[in-house]
Amino acid sequence: MESLSDKISKAKQPATEQSTPDDPGLIVNRVAESAIETFNLEDLWDGGEVVEFDIEPFLFHSLIVKERDFRDSVRSFDWSVFEGKHVAIFCSVDTVIPTWAFMLISSKLENVAASSVVGRSGDLAPVFYAAALAAFDFSVYADRIVVIKGCNSGVVPTSAYADVTVRLQRVARKLMFGEACSSVPLWRKK
Repeated sequence: MESLSDKISKAKQPATEQSTPDDPGLIVNRVAESAIETFNLEDLWDGGEVVEFDIEPFLFHSLIVKERDFRDSVRSFDWSVFEGKHVAIFCSVDTVIPTWAFMLISSKLENVAASSVVGRSGDLAPVFYAAALAAFDFSVYADRIVVIKGCNSGVVPTSAYADVTVRLQRVARKLMFGEACSSVPLWRKK
Protein backbone atom coordinates (compact mmCIF):
# COMPACT_ATOMS: atom_id res chain seq x y z
CA MET A 1 0.00 0.00 0.00
CA GLU A 2 1.29 3.43 -0.99
CA SER A 3 2.05 5.86 1.84
CA LEU A 4 0.90 9.49 1.91
CA SER A 5 4.45 10.76 1.37
CA ASP A 6 4.77 8.48 -1.68
CA LYS A 7 1.52 9.89 -3.12
CA ILE A 8 2.69 13.48 -2.53
CA SER A 9 6.07 12.79 -4.06
CA LYS A 10 4.42 11.12 -7.06
CA ALA A 11 2.00 14.05 -7.47
CA LYS A 12 4.90 16.51 -7.56
CA GLN A 13 6.49 14.64 -10.47
CA PRO A 14 5.52 15.89 -13.93
CA ALA A 15 3.01 13.73 -15.73
CA THR A 16 4.54 11.35 -18.22
CA GLU A 17 3.14 10.41 -21.59
CA GLN A 18 1.97 7.12 -20.10
CA SER A 19 -0.10 8.90 -17.41
CA THR A 20 -3.84 8.87 -17.83
CA PRO A 21 -6.57 10.86 -16.06
CA ASP A 22 -7.33 7.66 -14.13
CA ASP A 23 -3.75 7.59 -12.83
CA PRO A 24 -4.00 8.26 -9.07
CA GLY A 25 -0.63 10.06 -9.19
CA LEU A 26 -1.77 12.64 -11.74
CA ILE A 27 -3.27 15.86 -10.42
CA VAL A 28 -5.83 17.26 -12.83
CA ASN A 29 -7.13 20.81 -12.51
CA ARG A 30 -10.74 20.16 -13.41
CA VAL A 31 -11.71 23.82 -12.94
CA ALA A 32 -9.17 24.93 -15.56
CA GLU A 33 -10.33 22.20 -17.94
CA SER A 34 -14.03 22.89 -17.49
CA ALA A 35 -16.22 24.91 -19.81
CA ILE A 36 -16.99 27.37 -17.00
CA GLU A 37 -16.49 31.03 -17.87
CA THR A 38 -15.80 33.59 -15.14
CA PHE A 39 -17.29 37.08 -15.32
CA ASN A 40 -15.38 39.44 -13.04
CA LEU A 41 -17.17 42.76 -12.58
CA GLU A 42 -13.99 44.24 -11.17
CA ASP A 43 -12.41 43.93 -14.64
CA LEU A 44 -14.77 46.66 -15.86
CA TRP A 45 -13.38 49.18 -13.34
CA ASP A 46 -10.39 51.14 -14.62
CA GLY A 47 -8.83 51.62 -11.18
CA GLY A 48 -9.28 55.38 -11.36
CA GLU A 49 -9.49 57.47 -8.24
CA VAL A 50 -12.94 58.59 -7.08
CA VAL A 51 -13.04 62.22 -5.93
CA GLU A 52 -15.76 64.64 -4.92
CA PHE A 53 -16.22 68.13 -6.33
CA ASP A 54 -18.13 70.57 -4.11
CA ILE A 55 -19.75 73.44 -5.99
CA GLU A 56 -20.25 75.50 -2.81
CA PRO A 57 -17.25 77.80 -3.55
CA PHE A 58 -18.92 78.76 -6.85
CA LEU A 59 -22.05 80.06 -5.06
CA PHE A 60 -22.68 83.71 -4.25
CA HIS A 61 -22.17 84.06 -0.47
CA SER A 62 -22.24 80.25 -0.34
CA LEU A 63 -26.00 80.42 -0.75
CA ILE A 64 -27.24 81.01 -4.27
CA VAL A 65 -26.28 80.50 -7.87
CA LYS A 66 -25.74 83.92 -9.37
CA GLU A 67 -25.54 82.97 -13.03
CA ARG A 68 -22.85 85.34 -14.28
CA ASP A 69 -20.56 84.71 -11.27
CA PHE A 70 -21.18 80.98 -11.41
CA ARG A 71 -20.35 80.81 -15.13
CA ASP A 72 -17.19 82.89 -14.57
CA SER A 73 -16.07 80.54 -11.79
CA VAL A 74 -16.70 77.49 -13.96
CA ARG A 75 -14.88 79.08 -16.91
CA SER A 76 -11.79 80.03 -14.85
CA PHE A 77 -11.51 76.76 -12.93
CA ASP A 78 -8.65 74.40 -13.86
CA TRP A 79 -10.58 71.22 -14.73
CA SER A 80 -7.38 69.34 -15.59
CA VAL A 81 -7.03 68.43 -11.88
CA PHE A 82 -9.71 65.80 -12.59
CA GLU A 83 -7.83 64.19 -15.48
CA GLY A 84 -8.68 60.47 -15.53
CA LYS A 85 -10.53 60.58 -12.22
CA HIS A 86 -14.11 59.64 -11.42
CA VAL A 87 -15.85 62.77 -10.12
CA ALA A 88 -18.89 63.03 -7.88
CA ILE A 89 -20.40 66.53 -8.11
CA PHE A 90 -22.27 67.72 -5.02
CA CYS A 91 -23.08 70.80 -2.95
CA SER A 92 -22.16 70.80 0.74
CA VAL A 93 -24.62 73.55 1.68
CA ASP A 94 -28.36 73.11 1.88
CA THR A 95 -29.61 75.35 -0.89
CA VAL A 96 -31.45 75.14 -4.18
CA ILE A 97 -29.13 74.51 -7.11
CA PRO A 98 -30.63 74.81 -10.59
CA THR A 99 -30.24 71.76 -12.78
CA TRP A 100 -28.30 73.67 -15.42
CA ALA A 101 -25.50 74.33 -12.88
CA PHE A 102 -24.79 70.61 -12.55
CA MET A 103 -25.12 70.25 -16.31
CA LEU A 104 -22.57 73.02 -16.91
CA ILE A 105 -20.03 71.38 -14.60
CA SER A 106 -20.65 67.97 -16.18
CA SER A 107 -19.96 69.46 -19.60
CA LYS A 108 -16.56 70.71 -18.38
CA LEU A 109 -15.68 67.28 -17.00
CA GLU A 110 -16.77 65.37 -20.12
CA ASN A 111 -13.41 65.30 -21.92
CA VAL A 112 -11.30 65.36 -18.76
CA ALA A 113 -12.67 63.00 -16.13
CA ALA A 114 -13.05 59.23 -16.56
CA SER A 115 -16.68 59.63 -15.46
CA SER A 116 -18.88 61.97 -13.45
CA VAL A 117 -22.12 61.79 -11.52
CA VAL A 118 -24.22 64.21 -9.51
CA GLY A 119 -24.06 62.98 -5.93
CA ARG A 120 -21.47 61.80 -3.46
CA SER A 121 -18.64 59.34 -4.08
CA GLY A 122 -20.84 56.40 -3.08
CA ASP A 123 -23.26 57.30 -5.89
CA LEU A 124 -20.62 57.01 -8.59
CA ALA A 125 -19.93 53.25 -8.79
CA PRO A 126 -23.58 52.23 -9.38
CA VAL A 127 -23.88 54.73 -12.24
CA PHE A 128 -20.50 53.72 -13.67
CA TYR A 129 -21.35 50.01 -13.61
CA ALA A 130 -24.83 50.53 -15.04
CA ALA A 131 -23.28 52.31 -18.04
CA ALA A 132 -20.46 49.77 -18.42
CA LEU A 133 -22.85 46.81 -18.34
CA ALA A 134 -25.25 48.48 -20.76
CA ALA A 135 -22.38 48.86 -23.24
CA PHE A 136 -20.93 45.36 -22.71
CA ASP A 137 -21.35 42.69 -25.41
CA PHE A 138 -22.65 39.64 -23.56
CA SER A 139 -22.92 37.51 -26.72
CA VAL A 140 -19.55 35.91 -25.91
CA TYR A 141 -21.33 34.11 -23.04
CA ALA A 142 -24.06 32.64 -25.26
CA ASP A 143 -25.10 29.18 -24.03
CA ARG A 144 -22.16 29.06 -21.58
CA ILE A 145 -21.88 28.18 -17.90
CA VAL A 146 -20.87 31.42 -16.17
CA VAL A 147 -19.61 32.12 -12.67
CA ILE A 148 -20.01 35.72 -11.59
CA LYS A 149 -16.91 36.26 -9.49
CA GLY A 150 -17.83 37.12 -5.93
CA CYS A 151 -14.69 38.34 -4.18
CA ASN A 152 -13.82 41.94 -4.95
CA SER A 153 -12.00 44.89 -3.47
CA GLY A 154 -15.20 46.68 -2.56
CA VAL A 155 -15.61 48.94 -5.59
CA VAL A 156 -18.35 46.81 -7.18
CA PRO A 157 -21.81 47.75 -5.86
CA THR A 158 -24.49 45.13 -5.17
CA SER A 159 -26.63 46.70 -7.88
CA ALA A 160 -24.00 45.69 -10.47
CA TYR A 161 -24.24 42.03 -9.39
CA ALA A 162 -28.01 42.13 -9.81
CA ASP A 163 -27.70 43.89 -13.17
CA VAL A 164 -25.13 41.47 -14.59
CA THR A 165 -27.23 38.51 -13.43
CA VAL A 166 -30.22 39.71 -15.44
CA ARG A 167 -28.11 40.47 -18.49
CA LEU A 168 -26.32 37.10 -18.41
CA GLN A 169 -29.61 35.22 -17.99
CA ARG A 170 -30.57 36.45 -21.44
CA VAL A 171 -27.66 34.56 -23.05
CA ALA A 172 -26.02 32.04 -20.71
CA ARG A 173 -26.98 28.42 -20.06
CA LYS A 174 -26.27 28.46 -16.32
CA LEU A 175 -25.25 31.11 -13.76
CA MET A 176 -23.36 30.72 -10.52
CA PHE A 177 -21.85 33.11 -7.97
CA GLY A 178 -18.49 32.89 -6.22
CA GLU A 179 -15.46 31.08 -7.60
CA ALA A 180 -15.38 28.24 -10.13
CA CYS A 181 -14.12 25.85 -7.44
CA SER A 182 -16.82 26.79 -4.91
CA SER A 183 -19.85 28.53 -6.30
CA VAL A 184 -23.49 29.06 -5.44
CA PRO A 185 -25.96 28.12 -8.22
CA LEU A 186 -28.20 31.03 -9.21
CA TRP A 187 -30.07 30.09 -12.36
CA ARG A 188 -30.25 27.47 -15.09
CA LYS A 189 -31.90 27.71 -18.51
CA LYS A 190 -34.94 25.41 -18.77
